[in-house]
Amino acid sequence: MKRSIISAVIASLILFVFAPCADASGFSMSGISAKAAVLIDAQTGRVIAGKNEDSAMPMASTTKIMSALLLLESGDLDSEFRVDNNAIMVEGSSMGLRENDIVTKRILCYGMLLPSGNDAANETAVLLAGSAEKFAVMMNEKAVSLGLENTHFVTPSGLHDDDHYSTAYDMAMLTREAMKNEIFCEICKTKQIKLRFGDPPYERWLTNTNKLLSLYDGCIGVKTGFTDEAGRCLVSAAERNGVRLICVTLNASDDWNDHMKLYEYGFSAVKSRKAECDLSELSVNVAGGTRTKVRIEPSELPRYTVIDGVEPEISYKTEIERFIYAPVEKGKKAGKISFYSDGMFIGSADLVSSEYCDAVIKEYEPSFYDRIIDLIKKLL
Repeated sequence: MKRSIISAVIASLILFVFAPCADASGFSMSGISAKAAVLIDAQTGRVIAGKNEDSAMPMASTTKIMSALLLLESGDLDSEFRVDNNAIMVEGSSMGLRENDIVTKRILCYGMLLPSGNDAANETAVLLAGSAEKFAVMMNEKAVSLGLENTHFVTPSGLHDDDHYSTAYDMAMLTREAMKNEIFCEICKTKQIKLRFGDPPYERWLTNTNKLLSLYDGCIGVKTGFTDEAGRCLVSAAERNGVRLICVTLNASDDWNDHMKLYEYGFSAVKSRKAECDLSELSVNVAGGTRTKVRIEPSELPRYTVIDGVEPEISYKTEIERFIYAPVEKGKKAGKISFYSDGMFIGSADLVSSEYCDAVIKEYEPSFYDRIIDLIKKLL
């Protein structure tokens, strides 16, 4: 009897020690409703948690992240133009474009990212490429340049097509790139905005479909999506204590709660720290100064992320001027420094002088011409 009790206790301990997919807080990916999901650190792109994150699936209107990014990168965002009347005749969600409406590229971006306007996405395709088919080529070229290996675009809006697909991981990495664009960030975190467009232009409200902006403190975007084939799709981003995380769920029955669960786990596992390196030996040559060198230092130090307490290797590369001219004031730019976390770029800063250096004042030496003039004056 005693032996059987001891065996049962040992078995229980083994099960406890080797229990899968759960951390100390009780988080488990088995509690995520999505068929595919991923949570990444936005700074490095590292995966913090995943579930079928490399499985190719339809991603519905989260497609518009790519369409909006291409539109923003095309420039000239505030010049007015009339919409293509054929382009705006499209099924599904709409920003309310009508025939001959006068809009701008910036307004189209709001129309895509807030009410998820398929009309805005189609207009973007025709405006930038002449047709949805040619725009899909642009989208796929951009996807290749970003290393999105399991993504293929067919439509600018995300309306279903069997050849239109991505993965949770690819959509997270696309969003990581899009959020380097400050205008994209500003638009996708907007809950509601009043814009002026139409024929003639008049004011109207656009409301964001992303309820997570209100449900989760720290949420800063990004895009919802839904089709019958794709189910509920959601790409979001959130910030807390210097850490930015990006979350993607595809085909989720409970996406709002999925994202909040993943963020709570993520922010407990990821911490932000300031990069500290021994930079005491950095210096730059000085020309015409009372000293031949002055010490230099970064104007600021970037922050890096630590995941589950594992410290990455922080390294740096410098680009230092061959020399700078005296006098040298503190804070004078002398180059650039780039920081890396386990080989991945995390930030850069100017290298500036950390000390003062006077210029050498030379005694006046009369030129040959001056000496001739002096000689003539003496002879007169």
